[in-house]
Amino acid sequence: MRKTKIICTLGPATDSPEKLRALILAGANVFRLNMSHAPHDWVREVTKRIRAISAELGVITGILMDTQGPAIRTGDLPAKLNLTPGDIFEFTVRGEKSEDCHSVDVNYEGLVNDISVGDVVLVDNGVIHMKVLEKDHHRIRCEVLTQGVLGSRRHINLPGVKVNLPPLTEKDLKDIEVGVEVGVDYVALSFCREAADIEALKRVLAESGSQARAIAKIEDQHAVTVIDDIIRSADVVMVARGDLGIECPMEELPIIQRRIVKRCITLGRQVIVATHMLESMIENPLPTRAEITDVANAVFEQADAIMLSGETTVGKYPVECVQVFDRVSRRIERSGGAEFAEFAEINDVRQKAVKSAVALANSIPGSKIVVFTKRGYMADHFSQLRPAEAPIFAFTPSAHVARRLTLNWATLPIVMPFDLNPEYTIAEAEKVLLRLGLVEVGTQLVVLTDVMTGKDRFDSIQVRRVA
Repeated sequence: MRKTKIICTLGPATDSPEKLRALILAGANVFRLNMSHAPHDWVREVTKRIRAISAELGVITGILMDTQGPAIRTGDLPAKLNLTPGDIFEFTVRGEKSEDCHSVDVNYEGLVNDISVGDVVLVDNGVIHMKVLEKDHHRIRCEVLTQGVLGSRRHINLPGVKVNLPPLTEKDLKDIEVGVEVGVDYVALSFCREAADIEALKRVLAESGSQARAIAKIEDQHAVTVIDDIIRSADVVMVARGDLGIECPMEELPIIQRRIVKRCITLGRQVIVATHMLESMIENPLPTRAEITDVANAVFEQADAIMLSGETTVGKYPVECVQVFDRVSRRIERSGGAEFAEFAEINDVRQKAVKSAVALANSIPGSKIVVFTKRGYMADHFSQLRPAEAPIFAFTPSAHVARRLTLNWATLPIVMPFDLNPEYTIAEAEKVLLRLGLVEVGTQLVVLTDVMTGKDRFDSIQVRRVA
């Protein structure tokens, strides 16, 4: 069983029933809906389609809603602008444009207050660099440093500048309402800058009655400086290397990625490595050697999941991208990993029981781990400790909890009702595993469950041989 999970972003290239079915069969575990481009009616339709096809195939898949977040963007231009080094360019608010240079409105009036003379402004995913020369109440006057063509509604990055945007925009809140309506399993907060931001998202989800897990997307320098606080507050963390790679020095990005993955595993949070992993496959049927190595590094670091973006939204070879992820992951997993789980924080008795069960499974060649969980937390603890070989079969009576476990490293969620008698529940789980072909007669199972002694229940670690 592949341990690293695969996230596919859906778009025009992949939202048809045929493509969804092909992606699931190729190994997709979670589908991402990018709300920067997703109309609400499309969200309602595609989520139904995902659920129906997953049920038809007997596969549990998760759905991740990715909010647009408080992005700073340029406004509309009547025509594209050709900019060359030395040109003077102005960003304006309230439509107060100059006549002596190129200019464009921005969607954030507070930009003038947040930015300082001497700051560098990066436009259109870092393609165009500008330096702030002066500013007043309504304009920011810049010198163009690199050549480029500026179009409408381009993203603006401000390395090292702390902006005072709210963590959730009105659009985000409306999108989340639809996500709650259709029952998404994860909601990602774009441009999460501090722990209070992800806490705000969790409050919105709780107040709406949603059990979706909250994902903090790490996309700027400030978030990196307070990363431990964000990890502790979030359910899941995404290393969003697109904007992060623009905001931070390029040579720092691999170090930041590894540090975040290590801290997430240490603190018991799922972690996703995302963006530009197979970018060349948007147009080409095969990846570059550098891309293969990049994917292999994320798998070696034992990230819970790796993600495809443009490759599966508009790319020509979306199913092939999933197949590449699957092949590389399976091969690298056989060669070992970074073993960051050695530093895992173990805080309570149940986590210590899980650690003992993992150590036992590691000592029994060919064994499998079975855990019974109603809310998913025990399965989380097992996944955090990254068992050396044994897959984690997580049984739960809740379909929603099962979908929330689709991101967990090495975890296969299985929906099954629990009996009041734990022994009967274990016996039924063995039958399910045999029926699914996941174990054979004689396979040794390391089982963490509760046992009954009279009217009392106790946690128990058992080694059982499948009969």
